[in-house]
Amino acid sequence: MRVADPGSTCRVAAIDEPTVLRPYGSEVRWRIRQGDVDSYRAAARSINASNADAVNVQHEFGLYGSWTEPTFTRGRWIEGGYDDHLRPFLEVLTKPVVTTMHTVLPRPSPSMRGAVRAIAELSNEVIVMAATAVDILTTEYGITTPLRVIHHGMPTIEPHGRHRFKAKLGVQGRTIVSTFGLVDPRKGLQYMIEAMPEVVSRHPDALYLIAGQTHPDLVRAQGEQYRKGLVTQARLQGMEDHVAFIDQYMSQRDIIELLLATDVYVTPYLDPNQITSGTLSSALGAGKAVVSTRYLHASEALSDGRGVLVDFRDPGQLGRAVVSILDDPVAKRSLERAAFAYAKDATWPRAAESRSAAGREPHPHRRGRDPLPPRAGGDVGLQRRGGPGRRRGGTAAPCR
Repeated sequence: MRVADPGSTCRVAAIDEPTVLRPYGSEVRWRIRQGDVDSYRAAARSINASNADAVNVQHEFGLYGSWTEPTFTRGRWIEGGYDDHLRPFLEVLTKPVVTTMHTVLPRPSPSMRGAVRAIAELSNEVIVMAATAVDILTTEYGITTPLRVIHHGMPTIEPHGRHRFKAKLGVQGRTIVSTFGLVDPRKGLQYMIEAMPEVVSRHPDALYLIAGQTHPDLVRAQGEQYRKGLVTQARLQGMEDHVAFIDQYMSQRDIIELLLATDVYVTPYLDPNQITSGTLSSALGAGKAVVSTRYLHASEALSDGRGVLVDFRDPGQLGRAVVSILDDPVAKRSLERAAFAYAKDATWPRAAESRSAAGREPHPHRRGRDPLPPRAGGDVGLQRRGGPGRRRGGTAAPCR
């Protein structure tokens, strides 16, 4: 934002887990304890008293509420629901607010639908990251206010240096298939590992690189059980020389260098409702040929010849798709060019310009809310902060 608008000053309201206390830099002005409704209200009152021009909320359901389990009471089941903590914050807040929704789920429960409708009612503007999200919010949530689409941002990447970065990673001479991000079962990595024998039968130098730490929530619950299972799977398939893990926090530079070394990028994810993927956005920004399952973001971003879509949990399709790209250099180059052209307007500087414009254009006055100023010189970002590999404020940092 500061690059797009050098006159702006950004301050952060950090959302922390209930039992965690982190040291922050001077950019963090407020702290919110996740799950504590009074903490959200207190932060809103403090922001109201500040000189902030506007508030930028990065929304993920897990950050701003909790789910209750179904209960059996007096002989019948009571449906569980979503307990929304953002609404109390927005009801107290008097500053103008722009809310970016990182997750938009089809077929919402009544409580989730109510939470999203409250966001639309109490925000000066709502931003989503895919046109598909506009359709879902309009048809399934009944949102009638205008919505702005700003695609998931990504670093500015020049798609050159494949051989140089392969050498830096120590994989020179190999054909690299890769996936990066926090490792957990929802990524479907086991299906790409299962697909590797077919890839290797056609391209004996192929190597599938899985980069990133295990999701911290999974580590707390199960330790490294899932990662160990992937290692065992590769060994039992005789793929020890064709599947490798980079088990470390991936900095932005690490991610860019991995992508530039990659021949085919794969997102074999299992959630059909995933509306945004930071890893997919970054791969497109690096001009990669991409193979992906048909989750919502991928179905939109990889349409019109920008990638190859396959069914969920189908290693045969994954393997054949990767082989078809590697077998045809002309088609591979066409995919790479189409991906880079699609993503060039979503680089972080371009995305920041679009978000800055959202704060300068006139917007309707919402109930209990000041209108956005003609030009906001400073704002507040409401987001979750965390250590390496943690999701921050609903954005993919490092990735989803």
